Amino acid sequence: MTTPIAQRGSIVMMLLFWILLMTVGTWWIHGGLEEMMRPNANVVHTLPAGEPVTLKRNRAGHFESPGRINGVSVTFLLDTGATYVSIPTDLAHELGLEPGRSAWFNTANGRVAGALTALEEVSLGGLKVQNVQGAISPGMERDTVLLGMSFLNLLSIEMQAGEMVLSLPEQ
Repeated sequence: MTTPIAQRGSIVMMLLFWILLMTVGTWWIHGGLEEMMRPNANVVHTLPAGEPVTLKRNRAGHFESPGRINGVSVTFLLDTGATYVSIPTDLAHELGLEPGRSAWFNTANGRVAGALTALEEVSLGGLKVQNVQGAISPGMERDTVLLGMSFLNLLSIEMQAGEMVLSLPEQ
Protein backbone atom coordinates (compact mmCIF):
# COMPACT_ATOMS: atom_id res chain seq x y z
CA MET A 1 0.00 0.00 0.00
CA THR A 2 1.41 3.39 -0.98
CA THR A 3 1.27 6.29 1.36
CA PRO A 4 -0.06 9.72 0.40
CA ILE A 5 3.50 11.12 0.65
CA ALA A 6 4.80 8.52 -1.83
CA GLN A 7 1.91 9.29 -4.19
CA ARG A 8 2.68 13.00 -4.06
CA GLY A 9 6.36 12.28 -4.64
CA SER A 10 5.63 10.27 -7.77
CA ILE A 11 3.23 12.94 -9.06
CA VAL A 12 5.94 15.61 -8.53
CA MET A 13 8.53 13.44 -10.32
CA MET A 14 6.15 12.91 -13.24
CA LEU A 15 5.47 16.65 -13.46
CA LEU A 16 9.20 17.40 -13.37
CA PHE A 17 9.79 14.86 -16.14
CA TRP A 18 7.16 16.48 -18.39
CA ILE A 19 8.42 19.99 -17.69
CA LEU A 20 11.97 18.90 -18.53
CA LEU A 21 10.79 17.15 -21.70
CA MET A 22 8.86 20.24 -22.85
CA THR A 23 11.85 22.50 -22.08
CA VAL A 24 14.26 20.35 -24.09
CA GLY A 25 11.74 20.08 -26.94
CA THR A 26 11.27 23.85 -27.03
CA TRP A 27 15.04 24.42 -27.02
CA TRP A 28 15.43 21.91 -29.86
CA ILE A 29 12.69 23.54 -31.93
CA HIS A 30 14.18 27.01 -31.44
CA GLY A 31 17.53 26.00 -32.91
CA GLY A 32 19.59 24.94 -29.92
CA LEU A 33 20.86 21.87 -31.72
CA GLU A 34 21.61 23.89 -34.86
CA GLU A 35 23.52 26.43 -32.74
CA MET A 36 25.68 23.63 -31.29
CA MET A 37 26.37 22.07 -34.69
CA ARG A 38 26.81 25.34 -36.64
CA PRO A 39 27.63 28.12 -34.16
CA ASN A 40 28.99 30.41 -36.90
CA ALA A 41 26.04 30.16 -39.31
CA ASN A 42 25.30 33.91 -39.21
CA VAL A 43 28.87 35.14 -39.69
CA VAL A 44 28.46 35.77 -43.41
CA HIS A 45 25.46 38.07 -42.89
CA THR A 46 26.21 40.03 -39.75
CA LEU A 47 29.62 41.65 -39.99
CA PRO A 48 30.48 44.95 -41.67
CA ALA A 49 33.38 45.09 -44.13
CA GLY A 50 36.81 44.81 -42.52
CA GLU A 51 35.54 43.98 -39.03
CA PRO A 52 37.21 41.09 -37.16
CA VAL A 53 35.47 37.72 -37.33
CA THR A 54 35.11 35.65 -34.16
CA LEU A 55 34.46 31.95 -34.75
CA LYS A 56 33.37 29.36 -32.22
CA ARG A 57 34.17 25.67 -32.41
CA ASN A 58 31.34 23.42 -33.50
CA ARG A 59 30.38 20.35 -31.53
CA ALA A 60 33.05 18.32 -33.35
CA GLY A 61 35.71 20.85 -32.25
CA HIS A 62 36.21 22.40 -35.70
CA PHE A 63 35.96 25.98 -36.85
CA GLU A 64 33.40 25.92 -39.64
CA SER A 65 31.72 28.92 -41.21
CA PRO A 66 29.83 30.04 -44.28
CA GLY A 67 31.76 32.25 -46.66
CA ARG A 68 32.13 33.07 -50.33
CA ILE A 69 34.50 32.30 -53.16
CA ASN A 70 34.16 34.66 -56.14
CA GLY A 71 30.78 35.74 -54.75
CA VAL A 72 29.36 32.20 -54.46
CA SER A 73 28.32 30.87 -51.04
CA VAL A 74 30.40 27.97 -49.69
CA THR A 75 31.03 26.28 -46.35
CA PHE A 76 34.57 26.72 -45.04
CA LEU A 77 36.36 24.38 -42.66
CA LEU A 78 39.33 26.31 -41.30
CA ASP A 79 42.44 24.15 -41.62
CA THR A 80 45.79 25.59 -40.57
CA GLY A 81 47.39 22.36 -41.82
CA ALA A 82 46.24 22.98 -45.39
CA THR A 83 48.59 24.96 -47.59
CA TYR A 84 45.90 26.25 -49.95
CA VAL A 85 42.20 26.98 -50.03
CA SER A 86 41.25 23.49 -51.19
CA ILE A 87 38.11 23.09 -53.25
CA PRO A 88 36.40 19.83 -54.25
CA THR A 89 36.50 19.15 -58.00
CA ASP A 90 32.71 19.37 -58.53
CA LEU A 91 32.48 22.67 -56.68
CA ALA A 92 35.46 24.05 -58.63
CA HIS A 93 33.57 23.32 -61.86
CA GLU A 94 30.46 25.09 -60.50
CA LEU A 95 32.60 28.10 -59.56
CA GLY A 96 34.10 28.16 -63.06
CA LEU A 97 37.65 27.79 -61.75
CA GLU A 98 40.32 27.07 -64.31
CA PRO A 99 42.83 24.42 -63.27
CA GLY A 100 46.41 25.63 -63.49
CA ARG A 101 49.55 23.57 -63.15
CA SER A 102 49.28 20.06 -61.75
CA ALA A 103 50.36 19.44 -58.18
CA TRP A 104 50.50 16.65 -55.62
CA PHE A 105 48.86 17.16 -52.24
CA ASN A 106 49.46 15.28 -49.00
CA THR A 107 46.08 14.73 -47.38
CA ALA A 108 44.73 12.71 -44.49
CA ASN A 109 43.92 10.05 -47.10
CA GLY A 110 47.41 10.02 -48.64
CA ARG A 111 48.90 11.73 -51.69
CA VAL A 112 46.49 12.90 -54.37
CA ALA A 113 46.98 14.65 -57.68
CA GLY A 114 45.20 17.97 -58.18
CA ALA A 115 45.68 21.36 -59.73
CA LEU A 116 46.46 24.85 -58.51
CA THR A 117 44.03 27.64 -59.35
CA ALA A 118 43.53 31.36 -58.76
CA LEU A 119 40.61 32.64 -56.68
CA GLU A 120 39.58 36.20 -57.48
CA GLU A 121 38.06 36.82 -54.04
CA VAL A 122 37.65 34.86 -50.82
CA SER A 123 35.45 36.33 -48.10
CA LEU A 124 34.64 35.29 -44.55
CA GLY A 125 32.24 37.60 -42.75
CA GLY A 126 33.41 41.12 -43.49
CA LEU A 127 36.95 40.01 -44.39
CA LYS A 128 37.66 39.96 -48.11
CA VAL A 129 40.94 39.05 -49.75
CA GLN A 130 41.69 39.31 -53.47
CA ASN A 131 43.88 36.98 -55.55
CA VAL A 132 44.16 33.95 -53.25
CA GLN A 133 45.92 30.80 -54.40
CA GLY A 134 43.69 27.74 -54.31
CA ALA A 135 43.84 24.05 -55.08
CA ILE A 136 41.34 21.86 -56.88
CA SER A 137 41.40 18.65 -54.89
CA PRO A 138 39.68 15.45 -55.98
CA GLY A 139 38.18 13.19 -53.36
CA MET A 140 37.03 15.91 -50.98
CA GLU A 141 33.51 16.14 -49.58
CA ARG A 142 31.17 17.81 -52.03
CA ASP A 143 30.21 20.92 -50.09
CA THR A 144 33.13 21.75 -47.79
CA VAL A 145 36.09 23.94 -48.72
CA LEU A 146 39.26 23.73 -46.62
CA LEU A 147 40.21 27.30 -45.80
CA GLY A 148 43.97 26.90 -45.73
CA MET A 149 46.99 29.07 -45.13
CA SER A 150 46.99 30.74 -48.56
CA PHE A 151 44.06 32.74 -47.11
CA LEU A 152 44.73 32.54 -43.36
CA ASN A 153 48.34 33.77 -43.68
CA LEU A 154 46.96 37.07 -44.99
CA LEU A 155 45.09 37.65 -41.70
CA SER A 156 45.95 38.10 -38.06
CA ILE A 157 44.81 35.06 -36.06
CA GLU A 158 44.28 35.01 -32.30
CA MET A 159 42.89 32.29 -30.08
CA GLN A 160 40.89 33.57 -27.11
CA ALA A 161 38.98 31.31 -24.72
CA GLY A 162 38.50 28.61 -27.37
CA GLU A 163 37.40 31.08 -30.04
CA MET A 164 39.36 32.10 -33.13
CA VAL A 165 39.49 35.79 -33.94
CA LEU A 166 40.47 36.65 -37.50
CA SER A 167 41.21 40.21 -38.61
CA LEU A 168 42.95 42.09 -41.37
CA PRO A 169 46.51 42.96 -40.35
CA GLU A 170 47.05 46.54 -39.30
CA GLN A 171 48.73 48.57 -42.01
